Amino acid sequence: MKPQQIEPNTVAHGDCVELLATIPAESVDFVLTDPPYIARYRARDGRTVPNDDNFTWLKPAFRQVARVLRPDSFAVVFYGWPHADLFMQAFRSAGLRAVGHMVFPKHYRSKVGFVQSQHEQAYLLAKGDPAKPPRPISDVIRWTYTGNKLHPTQKPLSALLPLVEAFSQPGHVILDPFCGSGSSLLAAKLLGRRYIGFDIDPVYAATAQNRLAGQLVT
Repeated sequence: MKPQQIEPNTVAHGDCVELLATIPAESVDFVLTDPPYIARYRARDGRTVPNDDNFTWLKPAFRQVARVLRPDSFAVVFYGWPHADLFMQAFRSAGLRAVGHMVFPKHYRSKVGFVQSQHEQAYLLAKGDPAKPPRPISDVIRWTYTGNKLHPTQKPLSALLPLVEAFSQPGHVILDPFCGSGSSLLAAKLLGRRYIGFDIDPVYAATAQNRLAGQLVT
């Protein structure tokens, strides 16, 4: 039985590759997502991120992302630098090209290795040849600590709102196939966009659903 088509303003639980297949081609205006970094991450409280221990999902997921994106549109994808080559291979094989790179400096250390880790990063990807924004935003965006109360790698709204505003318009459909606690979807909603979000973890999917319904304080 064919899965039911996903409608805007929906958060669904399931494998994003399967769920993306239910979205019509070229029907999404902007993608903003924070996929697993392939880092085997474990928070201090023991929480983990599904599929963070393998990259089998990477190319299939971004092939679908490219399929559902409208021509001449953008995607912003957070990533982990140790596997930047795998992410770039997936983007290029899907027909997405890097047209910008953004850094989000932190005032705190997320970990210490050979250096102190104090930033996040994301690629700005293009499908086709989109026009440059009339007022391009900075590629350095300030980061505010969320406390990771709703998800072990929860991104701050303050860093996501400028991305939604810069690369989409009111009424557009914003997609996050790895939505976690729904921060990107909430940013879309607050700016008058429609949203579609998926997460493979039922707990995080339910958290995002409740958050978008206004049942959780953010």
